[in-house]
Amino acid sequence: MDSMAATAHSGSGTEQELNFASALAAAEAIRSKRVSSVELTRHVFERIDRYNSSLNAFCFQMREEALAQARRADETLARGELHGAFHGVPIHVKESFGVAGQPCTWGIPALKDSKAPRNAEAVDRLIGAGAVLIGGTNVPLNLHDWQSHNAIYGTTNNPYDVKRSPGGSSGGSAAALAAGLGYLSMGSDIGGSIRVPSNFCGTYGHKPTLDLVSQQGHQTGGNRSGQGFSTLLAVVGPMGRSAQDLLAALKVVGGPVGWDAKAWKWELPPPRANNLRDFRVGYVIDDSISPPTREVAAVLGNAIEALGRAGVQLKPGWPARLQPREMDSTYLYMLGAFTSSMTPEDAQGREQTPGDTGDPFAAGARATFREWQQMNIRRVAYRGQWQAYFDEVDVFLSPVTFTAAFPHDHSEPQSARTVPTSDGPRRYMEMMNWIAAASLTGCPATVAPVGLTPDGLPVGIQIMGPYGEDATPITFAELMAREIGGFSPPRGFGS
Repeated sequence: MDSMAATAHSGSGTEQELNFASALAAAEAIRSKRVSSVELTRHVFERIDRYNSSLNAFCFQMREEALAQARRADETLARGELHGAFHGVPIHVKESFGVAGQPCTWGIPALKDSKAPRNAEAVDRLIGAGAVLIGGTNVPLNLHDWQSHNAIYGTTNNPYDVKRSPGGSSGGSAAALAAGLGYLSMGSDIGGSIRVPSNFCGTYGHKPTLDLVSQQGHQTGGNRSGQGFSTLLAVVGPMGRSAQDLLAALKVVGGPVGWDAKAWKWELPPPRANNLRDFRVGYVIDDSISPPTREVAAVLGNAIEALGRAGVQLKPGWPARLQPREMDSTYLYMLGAFTSSMTPEDAQGREQTPGDTGDPFAAGARATFREWQQMNIRRVAYRGQWQAYFDEVDVFLSPVTFTAAFPHDHSEPQSARTVPTSDGPRRYMEMMNWIAAASLTGCPATVAPVGLTPDGLPVGIQIMGPYGEDATPITFAELMAREIGGFSPPRGFGS
């Protein structure tokens, strides 16, 4: 065993201090040579060996490849070279991203033996920024659940209570981050799949502006095809333990690819403010569309009160003339149309395309192009309505969903599930309601932890920002953490 390995095995003070550090703090420790990339990478794998058995967060690990990457990072640093913001930092990505030679199943049993032909674009960009890729994290079947369970990899548990869901579909990433098993991850989001896991696991997550980050290679089997195609709803984005990490990662993975990069360049607009007192903040933390439970409402209310004491300019209420229920119905219609169009006909269950029940998801699933196009025009109109509202405020705060992490429930169909709460059972599909606005409009939304319920479960707040101005909600999340605290590690996973 070489000296670096021996140091890592013994668990040096520096490594222990970095267990729950931000990715940028880890990068600084490597740059200043307080710890080497090899030491830190070995230390993370040792933590995985110690803690992952209770979480089942990882689908695959890349130990030899990661340590080889880490050695190269240390060698280049010794020559005075830096490869980017995350030089030498161990990270992971959601299993739905292509990683060359690794499975990219999306939890689909038929793809169990698949091997991605190459890295997804976002993966390549993070590696290009110096990151050390250690593995892929668990997902639900076809990424369609707020849990992370499938027949190939099993069930991922929440570090704050292993009997509960870590969220989905990026639940493996959120669980691993919360437990200190890696410093950064990439997730995807069409129905809250970055935001709900970040909420349930007390971490930070960012749903970027629509199409800001390339989804090339974020396809079943790790295929890369269809450049220029937009889902009009789905995005991929960063997840971490600090808002600063989200901003740094977005600058790395954002911007055009392929032939688009020949024609235009992207630069992240600066945040609208750099001081909490200078932010104009709209908010709704309780509404009949999906009232939060009393425990969640109390944490969110405390956060709003703390912002008020800090001098934030608060403006309660929805944008003028907005009809939240109609907006949610439009989102569900568009989601139903997209989901149905991308699912092979022989794989569509009766639940996806039922008769005329008045369900907007079902109506979208069987829509004609003319009907869909009319609703698509409405989608863009909602974006315009929110953009007009963002002339009055800089960010909009709301719940991520009505509940904290709920107990595992893998019964089918999903639409028949209920979520047990102190206020009584709630419909499972109600989880959609608060995330709809940002998904429908394509606006960015950052989730930041704001406290714990009496049962010790994390609660996050959703910070929606203006279209294309992703730095604004992320910066607000960073400044808010200075007032009310940020990530708080779960018990039982080391200091």
